[in-house]
Amino acid sequence: MIIVNTDYISGKKLQTISLVRGSTVHSKNIGRDILSGLKTIVGGEISDYTNMMNEARAIATKRMVDEAESLGADTVVNVRYASSAIMQGVAEIIAYGTAVKFIED
Repeated sequence: MIIVNTDYISGKKLQTISLVRGSTVHSKNIGRDILSGLKTIVGGEISDYTNMMNEARAIATKRMVDEAESLGADTVVNVRYASSAIMQGVAEIIAYGTAVKFIED
């Protein structure tokens, strides 16, 4: 499936199906959270959180694509990501876009 952040695909006519989305809520375990907190004292990237967010985005994207496929979509356009902190060390990631079908001329 093609996933793009534009509202069109060059050379293709599109028929809108529906808004599709996928989300997940992720956290790290308490031990890693404490170690990550110590990292903030010296600065630098907190790779555990980077990895957590990358994994969460991948899961949210897959769920969005699964929803689009269940609707018979060929692609998802206008894809966006958003995140929010639910509580310390816990984040929600949502991927959303517009499921569309290719139209023959």
